[in-house]
Amino acid sequence: MKKITVFIVDDHAIVRMGLASLLGTKKDIEVVGDAGNGEAAIRKAIKLRPDVILMDLVMPGMDGAETTKRLLEKIPEAKVLILTSYGASDGIAHALEAGALGAAIKTLEFSELVSTIHKVAAGEYAISPEVERILAEEPPVSILSPRQHEILHSLAKGLSNSDIATQLGISRAVVKEHEIALYAKMGAANRTEAVTIALRKHLLKI
Repeated sequence: MKKITVFIVDDHAIVRMGLASLLGTKKDIEVVGDAGNGEAAIRKAIKLRPDVILMDLVMPGMDGAETTKRLLEKIPEAKVLILTSYGASDGIAHALEAGALGAAIKTLEFSELVSTIHKVAAGEYAISPEVERILAEEPPVSILSPRQHEILHSLAKGLSNSDIATQLGISRAVVKEHEIALYAKMGAANRTEAVTIALRKHLLKI
């Protein structure tokens, strides 16, 4: 019987160790490696070519959605299963858009995790009921452009449009255009709402 090879990506070492220990009890699953950030995950996974990659969403530097996107560009045959402790719809939705086959919350039962790994390894979509509920109750924000992310972070710091224009080397009119587009994507009426939504959805790295 061929074992399903699994690679674990999570910025918490204790989570990686715990998952590896638990999965190590299954005769048909073999954990072949792990990584604590997106850059290391891509580098190691290219060498190891695992069947299934368990991917955390919120990590320092490159997040799980971006890591999924870049990783599948390098290893199109890999199957990514999002395993996150956060209930933010945006990261989950963006990871699924990037090509992840499954998504579940870390509180799922171990037997459910094993079953989900088997489904994803077989190329099946596996979205847990909890994730489906999150996506239904709080529709995700459209993916922000790099410039919109910069504007959002500047708003969170309390900078005025004049300050942002000086900081980014653009005109105040252009800042306002980006700001309007940002509010539209986020469903916000003003900067306070935009920052509040961003914090709730973990769109700000602070």
